[in-house]
Amino acid sequence: MPDILGELLFIFQRFNWLSALDLFLVTMVFFGILMLLRDTQALVLLRGILLLIVSLSLVTSLIDLPAFSWLIRTALPTLVLAIPVIFAPEIRRGLERLGRAGSAQGWLWRAPSTTEAVQRTIRAVVSACARLSARQHGALIVFQRGDSLEEYARTGVTLNAEVTAELLLQIFYPNTPLHDGAVIIANQRIVAAACVMPLSSSGILNHSPERQMGLRHRAALGTSEATDAVAVVVSEETGAISVAHGGRIIRRLDAERLENILMAFYQPPIQTSRSLLDLIRAARQPTPTRPKKED
Repeated sequence: MPDILGELLFIFQRFNWLSALDLFLVTMVFFGILMLLRDTQALVLLRGILLLIVSLSLVTSLIDLPAFSWLIRTALPTLVLAIPVIFAPEIRRGLERLGRAGSAQGWLWRAPSTTEAVQRTIRAVVSACARLSARQHGALIVFQRGDSLEEYARTGVTLNAEVTAELLLQIFYPNTPLHDGAVIIANQRIVAAACVMPLSSSGILNHSPERQMGLRHRAALGTSEATDAVAVVVSEETGAISVAHGGRIIRRLDAERLENILMAFYQPPIQTSRSLLDLIRAARQPTPTRPKKED
């Protein structure tokens, strides 16, 4: 114990602003790693690994165990090499987020935010979701943004049709050939239906108080994790409407809030970096009404 106190005193005597900067950078690296692994199953694994490393370090520093210390020193480099393999999906997802942050914005931002085509597309989707919710017909509608969804569109049936509420109702009518899978919308057109989307690898849905969320919600969340798309889900069990974006899912939306959220994604480029929660707050603002035409 006196040796440890002496070493700590020696460290504090040599502490300067460069040491503070060094500690700050290391802290930011660990903070970034924890943010990338937030709400994932890998966070539990990382917590166990850190606890194991700290425990072994304390044991080898406080007790003189030469053979055990040699084993730990030999095994730690192997563990460092194994970490990238264990956390490969999370590392890839984090790098993809960094790449998307510096890339050009997608079709939602290239199109003028006030075009009638955009508004018609959103209103058609909202109308369809409201009617599907009332009938408890399940649906998954994905809006393409900057990341191309062509690889997922190839897994479905190509339509290239205009977005209408009636067509969406027909696609998601139970027991029809296209009702399973997702509808992909890009450039105000239904590109394909019955598409297979990636399932979520995070633990958000597992920790949800409502465990009845099925494959549609997992596919919506997985799509938002793998791409920058916006996914709208209608639950077949409860009729609840949800929106997934950026690895987050917001549930129990009504038609008005859904329309406000989707409209918020069409804001000018200066506002495109906002999170889904910011868009939810913006959606709570009342929607401006158009003046009625005089007879």
